[in-house]
Amino acid sequence: MKTVHLTGIRQLKVSDIPSPQINNPTDVLLRIEAVGLCGSDIQYYKTGRIGDQVVNYPFTLGHECAAVVEDIGSECRRVKKGDKVVVDPAVSCGLCDQCLANRRHTCRDLRFLGCPEQLEGCLSEFYVLSEDNCYPVSSDMTSELRALAEPLSIGLYAVNFLRGKNIRSIGILGSGPIGLSTALSARAKGISRIYMTDKIDSRLEAARTAGALWTANPKNADIAKDIKEREPLFLDAVFECCGDQEALDLAVELLKPGGTL
Repeated sequence: MKTVHLTGIRQLKVSDIPSPQINNPTDVLLRIEAVGLCGSDIQYYKTGRIGDQVVNYPFTLGHECAAVVEDIGSECRRVKKGDKVVVDPAVSCGLCDQCLANRRHTCRDLRFLGCPEQLEGCLSEFYVLSEDNCYPVSSDMTSELRALAEPLSIGLYAVNFLRGKNIRSIGILGSGPIGLSTALSARAKGISRIYMTDKIDSRLEAARTAGALWTANPKNADIAKDIKEREPLFLDAVFECCGDQEALDLAVELLKPGGTL
């Protein structure tokens, strides 16, 4: 099969490698249809590392993918051949105390697709994963939309932390895919007073399309002053979605007492 190898800083190569095989009864052979590019993939491409996670070349990136089930192991029950699926890229061991307590996301041996020294990525024609990581979806959903399920789940998971709280106004700092996913999830939960920022104006346009009440670029606006003029009691919750220290500091400044960051 063909795979896209990262072979050096800003160097990609299409390679032919053996196709993966089903080795366990709960394995699923996936034919990859679409792969999203995460900010982490871009970072590995540009610098070869994120913190202490250093790429050992050659390496295959990718963890946001849509696929079709090509074949299944003998004990698979949730998916069948031909199913369209989305993929959870976090692979848990299923054996540790966290997994046995139904906290597979905090598995003590959690491994992630496309993460150095963990698992190869899915930017290939085929991939094998456990059935536990494959979720069947409607057959009429496009591969592009299915590839967006993983980043969308991050925004939805974050917004779900607000359940049971009286939330009327929120800030979302960073209007990239994660910020937009958070905005869409918040709108679906009935939150309408959404304030969003980004340093890229085209992303602010997307934020308004996603339902933001107000947007601004911190390069040419006093974000704290402008939002506090509109929300004198400050915001009920703020989501920091850009990984920037200045944004994290701003998030604290925008929160009302007892607010949620």
